[in-house]
Amino acid sequence: MKIVFEHLTKTFPGKGKKASPVTAVNDFNFEIPDGKLIGLLGPSGCGKSTALNLLCGLIKPTSGKIYFGDDDVTEIPPENRGVGFVFQNYALYPHMTVKQNIMFPLQNLKGKDKLTKEVMEAKALEAAKLVQIDNLMDRKPAEMSGGQQQRVAIARALVKMPRVLLMDEPLSNLDARLRLQTREEIRRIQNETKITTIFVTHDQDEAMSISDLIVVMKLGVIQQMGKPQEVYDDPHNLFVATFLGTPPINVFDAKVKNGQIFIGDEAVLDIKGAPDGEYTAAIRPEGFILNNNGRFTCKLDRVEVMGRDISVVSRHSASKNVTIRSIISSNNEVDENADFVKFDIRPNKIFLFAKSEAEERVYFEEA
Repeated sequence: MKIVFEHLTKTFPGKGKKASPVTAVNDFNFEIPDGKLIGLLGPSGCGKSTALNLLCGLIKPTSGKIYFGDDDVTEIPPENRGVGFVFQNYALYPHMTVKQNIMFPLQNLKGKDKLTKEVMEAKALEAAKLVQIDNLMDRKPAEMSGGQQQRVAIARALVKMPRVLLMDEPLSNLDARLRLQTREEIRRIQNETKITTIFVTHDQDEAMSISDLIVVMKLGVIQQMGKPQEVYDDPHNLFVATFLGTPPINVFDAKVKNGQIFIGDEAVLDIKGAPDGEYTAAIRPEGFILNNNGRFTCKLDRVEVMGRDISVVSRHSASKNVTIRSIISSNNEVDENADFVKFDIRPNKIFLFAKSEAEERVYFEEA
């Protein structure tokens, strides 16, 4: 099911007599392709959950339209939109078994849509098999792990085969290993069902690992939308660059002079296409090449061995981060007793941003 946002805006009144209204979703105007998994990504308070609540009809927009395919669903009540919703806290009925929880949405069907008990049980079993909990049908939520409870919540959302599946931070209550396993399951289930799925998270690793497209948000405004790797490799502004990536991108005060990027007093890269001036430079951790004769010098702090990689932790007076993290291959040898470490910079891993309110990207070419 294709989803279209047409100038969608939601503004909440301020709390208190003098408080200003808050625009949680500001002029969303984009299309989600049919059968794709979309990651809505951004920090707390950016409007992700509001966008999800607008989609399912729990709240009404201040202005704009929502289309499912060619159908305008903006004024249609939630129960008639054909939406499945998976909540952050599972929202299972504790007194019901797994089977009863999954069957519950089917039991509420009325009129011509009403199903027999046999058909409901068959559909519940089918949904349980899809999320691999069909051997737990007689258990109650308290008898299950967090990951198993989340699978029940997913099965309950899928049992009616909704037109759209919405997930609001469904993995945040799970430990690290379970998060990894469950997000792989979500990707598998979405691939099998081909249901258009919108996955809300503040965890960029989750969004990038399972999404066909990601939408990066800040203060209710879409900052960038695209394939995860494309957004990572080509951030349109400093916010997107700093929000995506683990370890985070390294940010510096910099300047361009006579076709060279300067960080501090060192010309770290020869370029063309960017005018002389003051900039913010950002270098991905994997953008450093260890070289004893390199053009960029940092004060060595420590070296962290991480198996296949080495993390060189250093400092620089122009850095906006407390420390600089450079990820290099474990085949490299770093003198841990040295005072300084030198690098060359990979041209495709350093970005320039204007020192403006929007902090937009300034493009250049390697000289």
